Amino acid sequence: MERMDRKGFTLIELLVVIVILSILATFVGIRIMGKPEEARRTQAQIQIQALENALKMYRLDNGAYPSTEQGLRALVEKPTVGTVPRNWREGGYLEKRQVPKDPWKNEYMYLCPGVRNPDGFDLFSYGADGQPGGEGDDADIGNWETEDETGGQQ
Repeated sequence: MERMDRKGFTLIELLVVIVILSILATFVGIRIMGKPEEARRTQAQIQIQALENALKMYRLDNGAYPSTEQGLRALVEKPTVGTVPRNWREGGYLEKRQVPKDPWKNEYMYLCPGVRNPDGFDLFSYGADGQPGGEGDDADIGNWETEDETGGQQ
């Protein structure tokens, strides 16, 4: 009998590869899915830093941060209340032209002047529970937690 040269994989080879990929996917999935709240808290910190940078650009253009009354909306719409900025940047200060919500679908809180940063502003999320204070996943996340390379607050 003549043996033909077959190209491709046997059923057993395919099953072995599928089993190996399934095992790898399970380990990766468990590691990623096991920490969703940690991922949300990290996302909130990143969004707070991005909003902080936009607020700093606003201040450079207008000489002051938006008031608490003007809020973060001042980053996407020219304020019409309080001190109206003279040099408000056409198109706003956020790339998507909308203020993001925190990872729990709540609004970010903004106070200017801040309670924790009296010379600047407080920008924060109330965390998973949406309520002030809390511990663990429910703890507030704010710009007072971010530090620059020198160890001081931004």
